[in-house]
Amino acid sequence: MARQSLNSGGPSQIDMPKATFSRESLREALAIYAYLRPYKWKFLVGVIFLALSASLGLAFPYVTGRLIDSALHAPKGDLVGNIDDLALILIGVLTLQAVFSFFRVKWFAEVSEYTMADLRKDVFSRIIQMPMVFYTQRRVGELTSRIAADLGQIQETMTGTLAEMLRQTTVLIGGIVLIFMTSAELTAVMLSTFPLLIFIAVIFGRKIRKIARMAQDLTAQSGVIVEETLHGISSVKAYTNEGYEITRYTNSIRDILKTALQGAIYRGGFVSFIIFALFGAIVVVMWYGARLVQAGTLTVGDLTAFMLYSTFVGAAMGSFAELWSQLQKTLGATERVRELLKEVPEAIDLKSGAAPRVQGRVSFENVSFAYPSRKEVTVLDEFSLNVSAGERVALVGPSGAGKSTVTSLLLRFYNPDSGTIRIDGKPAADYSLSEYRQQFAIVPQDIVLFGGTIRENILYGKTNASESELLVASKRAHAHEFISAFPEGYDTVVGERGIKLSGGQRQRVAIARALLKDPAILILDEATSSLDSESERLVQDALDELMKGRTSFVIAHRLATIREADRIAVIDHGRLVELGTHDELIQYEHGLYRSLSELQFELT
Repeated sequence: MARQSLNSGGPSQIDMPKATFSRESLREALAIYAYLRPYKWKFLVGVIFLALSASLGLAFPYVTGRLIDSALHAPKGDLVGNIDDLALILIGVLTLQAVFSFFRVKWFAEVSEYTMADLRKDVFSRIIQMPMVFYTQRRVGELTSRIAADLGQIQETMTGTLAEMLRQTTVLIGGIVLIFMTSAELTAVMLSTFPLLIFIAVIFGRKIRKIARMAQDLTAQSGVIVEETLHGISSVKAYTNEGYEITRYTNSIRDILKTALQGAIYRGGFVSFIIFALFGAIVVVMWYGARLVQAGTLTVGDLTAFMLYSTFVGAAMGSFAELWSQLQKTLGATERVRELLKEVPEAIDLKSGAAPRVQGRVSFENVSFAYPSRKEVTVLDEFSLNVSAGERVALVGPSGAGKSTVTSLLLRFYNPDSGTIRIDGKPAADYSLSEYRQQFAIVPQDIVLFGGTIRENILYGKTNASESELLVASKRAHAHEFISAFPEGYDTVVGERGIKLSGGQRQRVAIARALLKDPAILILDEATSSLDSESERLVQDALDELMKGRTSFVIAHRLATIREADRIAVIDHGRLVELGTHDELIQYEHGLYRSLSELQFELT
């Protein structure tokens, strides 16, 4: 029965973490926004249209006020008397504002999409080119979050938040200037009510956001309970713990309900406050404005324009809290993305062509290695091994002896701490990394197929292969028979990680992929350990075909599968302790290979 994960459904999954606004965080954000540079002219024109649209919006209250004064025969300024002309001016203002708004939104969106496409490509390219040590220190969820959540937050800011902040700043500054010009006395009355309203609104807002975040966390945790229970439903039923899981979920729902009801009280109080305080402030302003109209120091049109301007200013001021919050989240996102872009990738040549084929002679010369995350544990200790071209060498030994580490170093997933690995007498580090890895293919125990078709998965070994090459590789891997039996044949979708295929079928697709690549050096890592007898026979036949004429390293715990190897290298505590054929090693009375064989075959 699954137990609730402490970090499942936490706040990071619900609400983007914010960054402190500082010079450093701003510098990191501006570095990300350098991606805007190729589209700067379109961005600048968008900003101009934004300013024009916001300015025209501020003209609307002024013309409205003049329209009302004209209706009351109290003209003011240059706009006199003609109601029809004023109405046409209003329509013109709205038309121009609509046109400017359209192009502003369109160009901001275009700049945002192009910019984010470039940024997403660079982030994914950087992730995919990082060395293996990078992946041992990162979670997959963290990396996908960089591309999904963090870049999504940056895009949201580019598309909406940045433009909205510029627009609201224009409206706020222009609105305050215009209300002062309309009536300085009335402006003083209005602004005197703002500090208290803003202070109380901020207090309420913080409390409501905190409760809402708690409710979201609790909801996520209840979702984890459901997910874990359903994933482990066989264990739940086997242990008759249905009642326990129902109680666990019920308690979670009770916590959500309690938090949600608490939030409802605060939201209700906040709404009541807004209704009373905001409209109360409007009543005060209207009352004082009416007194000024009655005294003849203010026209009805001016009062109307003032109220409209006040609405604009209030809305702009009210939006800044959320916009500031979004900006802080974006600063946090840009910091994390910039951290990733600063990582040093492997020296991979993405445009390298087909590499000259090596003969396949491999030598390990006094190689020592410890994983970067566990430097205190030596995995390989002065390990030496010479392998001839085309030789099949099996690597055996207890778990943790260093067998998989040998192949990881051979693939240059990691670099030795000391010693040298040579291919055809040349140090591995002297080869171009991309051309070097073209010499290898690996068939692991846990085959990972991509979620596309069988054809796409086989062609992953050689993306430009012809149909005839594909068919030859599939037939040699004993995969053509079962593939042809599917209604869609090679266009059959394998599902996520190849879930729609059996274990033996996945192995043969992987072998066909390796055959299509035609590597000089082959690595087989427990390739048949999890198969039934019939599947193992078919896969072993395919592996025998795959190993023909190639230098092969075979890792196996089931010693029966490697008896026919040219040589068997026995590794213990990171050292090569025995080397020979099966018949030779089995003769060592106190040898490790004989001991392992006796455990498996009960030899006497």
